[in-house]
Amino acid sequence: MSTLHPRFEQLHRSAALFVLPNVWDAGGAALAQQLGASAVGTTSAAMAWSCGYPDGGALPEVALLQRVAEIVRVTSLPVTVDMEDGYSDDPQEVARRVAKLVALGVVGINIEDGANSPALLEAKLQAIRQQLGARPLFINARTDVYLRGMAKGEQAVAMSIERLQGYARAGADGGFVPGIADLGEMAHIAAGQPLPLNVMWLPGMAAHDALATAGVRRLSAGPALSTLAWKAMTDGMQALLGDTISLPTDAPGYAQLNAMFAASM
Repeated sequence: MSTLHPRFEQLHRSAALFVLPNVWDAGGAALAQQLGASAVGTTSAAMAWSCGYPDGGALPEVALLQRVAEIVRVTSLPVTVDMEDGYSDDPQEVARRVAKLVALGVVGINIEDGANSPALLEAKLQAIRQQLGARPLFINARTDVYLRGMAKGEQAVAMSIERLQGYARAGADGGFVPGIADLGEMAHIAAGQPLPLNVMWLPGMAAHDALATAGVRRLSAGPALSTLAWKAMTDGMQALLGDTISLPTDAPGYAQLNAMFAASM
């Protein structure tokens, strides 16, 4: 169990569903804290897009570390970072990068197998634990069986369970299965391996209580909040270019937003 932030670990062990908003900058992290979130996670996709890079391993380390440092500075919430596949196939390089994130104050990471073999992620997990030694970190190991359509139905369940069991033995604290939507399949995966199960929000996703009953312990937003923000920005920019922009009456004003960040100085 992590001793760096015990309540972050406990959020994954509660019977209630732990809902994790995913942000991509310091402003989003501050908003999550203001709205009562228990913790905040980053989304690799939106972070890459906001820095001018595509998702999929293209974000430079300097940009990752800078953005994470900005997020940690403005919030007292536990921060967990989505670092894709670690941005390298070299387990030692990945481990050194993770150590830099821990030094910034993050309490957790997501790291994925993607299109690579489960053995490679297991090696990365082992290297991370060796690099960190006694320093605690909640590692959420992600398998892309569903997201990449590697299998369906019972075969997808079995493959996900097998991978998460291996990741648990290699040092993972949580298991993330993005792309899954069926409550029965979630229940089988939750029961078939020892890690608290994390799923990603999808359109039509079951209600929070139903997810918790199925054994899901953590629900994250992935890039969903960023697509909502992108839609709002698109509509506003098109309106401005067309000379018809207007703000909703409940939109926050300059003074309200500035005060939020003045408090973090």
